[in-house]
Amino acid sequence: MPKIKIVFSDIDGTLLNSTHQITPLTQQAIRALEHAQIPFVIVSARGPSGITPIMWEYGFQCPMICYSGALILSENGQVLFQKGFQKRTAKAIIELAEQRQFDLSWCLFSFDEWIVKDRSDPRIVREEKIVKAESKQGSLETIAGDDVHKILCICNPRQILTIEQELKKAFPHLSIAKSADHLLEIMERGVTKAAAVKQFCQMRQIAPADTAAFGDNYNDLEMLQTVGHGFFMENAPAELKRLFPCHTKDNDHDGIFFALRKMGLDL
Repeated sequence: MPKIKIVFSDIDGTLLNSTHQITPLTQQAIRALEHAQIPFVIVSARGPSGITPIMWEYGFQCPMICYSGALILSENGQVLFQKGFQKRTAKAIIELAEQRQFDLSWCLFSFDEWIVKDRSDPRIVREEKIVKAESKQGSLETIAGDDVHKILCICNPRQILTIEQELKKAFPHLSIAKSADHLLEIMERGVTKAAAVKQFCQMRQIAPADTAAFGDNYNDLEMLQTVGHGFFMENAPAELKRLFPCHTKDNDHDGIFFALRKMGLDL
């Protein structure tokens, strides 16, 4: 049986079920990992404010890879790594979206700040409910820090491919990835979940081959290919499951628990 030294997991569609809860068996798996002193690391496009409430709710204390790798925090909240892009770049992205009249609502993230143009936008209201955190209505100037860690574009699903292509054409130096059929994540070049997983492994002096990871969407593929034992949840898009052979049960049926148990972990 493989010796797993770190377990990485996406949140939405992976750790959380379709009602945004952690199932009892998945909780059991995380506690068993803690008991065995195997780090369970959150790897999410969310920021700290969208992850911490989940950890509090279930009594977990985990390292967090936030904004798909732009910010890495220890289990105690210490900043281990951060990489953002300049505000002028964020301004150019917003201006392009408004000039082209893209059907989207943008969100700016910097450390624990979440800034939106209009909190009453139904897309923002829905996102706040999902992540159980409140955004702040404002502008780019509202951000206290010098850098932006991520721009999230909540798009019309029928337009998202066009929006993605236009943004990649205009900003080839940025990392732009679809994380759902309506979500585009924009980060600094080189910021990916896979790169952050490699960096975290290096910090802990553990080979990626000795780790496992779970995900369910496009921005998880490279991460799953990076670790020694990667699994797509059964609820992942069919296209991704064709590209990557290792799957586990879906997020409503304890996919993380059953994959770890199959690998021989004592759960």
